Amino acid sequence: MMKNLSSTSRFKGSKIAITGANGSLSKSLIKELKRKGAHVVGLTHNKTNNSNSGESTPDDWIVWSCGKEKLLSRSLVNIDILILNHGFNPKEMIGSNEINQAIEINSLSHWRLIEIFEDLALSNNNSKEVWINTSEAEFQIAFSPVYEITKRLIGELVSLKKSKLLLEKTNYFIIKKLILGPFKSRLNPQGIMKPEFVAKKIVQKAEKDDYLIIVTPNPITYLLMPIIESFRRLYTLLIKRIYSK
Repeated sequence: MMKNLSSTSRFKGSKIAITGANGSLSKSLIKELKRKGAHVVGLTHNKTNNSNSGESTPDDWIVWSCGKEKLLSRSLVNIDILILNHGFNPKEMIGSNEINQAIEINSLSHWRLIEIFEDLALSNNNSKEVWINTSEAEFQIAFSPVYEITKRLIGELVSLKKSKLLLEKTNYFIIKKLILGPFKSRLNPQGIMKPEFVAKKIVQKAEKDDYLIIVTPNPITYLLMPIIESFRRLYTLLIKRIYSK
């Protein structure tokens, strides 16, 4: 039987895994989700901080690395919600090394994990949910050209996946896209919003069935992002109809 994640206390008793678990936003999300009664698993590349304890510390840790996502399959089998929040911001650097690293971390590893998680939902007949932090950089400047390009890539891939699921009327795999404005973190020390505030808003909005979870002081994002998603969905539908004739 597929597990129902849509009840009022939807996070209570849920097993939630989050990547980038040592980051500012992830720590705030961990605290908020644990407060809601979830069992949180932290996925991290960094082993050094895993011995700490507290409200912002996951109940369990898993060490992983980009490019080896398949090794996580067994660990993700019993996970209900996967939050993809790892990232790399090369800022002004536009060399080949930075570009390759950003594509791998911000785009390809996210996509592989989405595909693996979807396959697990299908093969185990157990509904799963994934949240992907694409940020406002998906469609506007972030003063980091490579970061913007890689966020745009994963953002459009997620939109394509969402369109496919809607066309197939699939209910076993739920996608939520996090469109976040600038919050203070190691990636963005100049961020305007506090990560604690952003995390609370994300969890509040995620209680609903909405696909887009937008948290930003920029009102234009609330207007433009749904329009962009609608155009992407219509484009996918149009292409499908053209090639099905």
